Amino acid sequence: MSEITTRVEASFAAQGLMKTLGATVRSVSDGEVQIDLPFSSGLSQQHGFTHAGAITSIVDSACGYAALTKAPDGCEVVTAEFKINFLRPAIGDFFVAVGNVVNAGKKLVVCTGEVRAFVANEPGFKVVALMQATVSVISSQR
Repeated sequence: MSEITTRVEASFAAQGLMKTLGATVRSVSDGEVQIDLPFSSGLSQQHGFTHAGAITSIVDSACGYAALTKAPDGCEVVTAEFKINFLRPAIGDFFVAVGNVVNAGKKLVVCTGEVRAFVANEPGFKVVALMQATVSVISSQR
């Protein structure tokens, strides 16, 4: 797994949006990637909750990188489509997006993702969003 972890972390580090959001890779395993996002008022919407765009971005990346763990050498991944459901306002001190591969084909990978909200000094988490995503496997040589 160290090779794929290095591959995921290098690709993640090249994403300007993830840097802007302050997101980091929490963990990489075969078919699963977790991404952390601390709460920031700079990412809030008008009611003070974390904006849906920030939540969507981290879970999209978690699904994409989960798909990358299944992609062959010489290939990259890009999102083909996704559907997201917001279950409750994104209220928390930090969020963890978890992307999981459901099925990995040669050209398409189907993933599910969820975003968990954690509040300091409170046990457990609340799921604030669920995603279903299709990720395309493409050649690294463009």
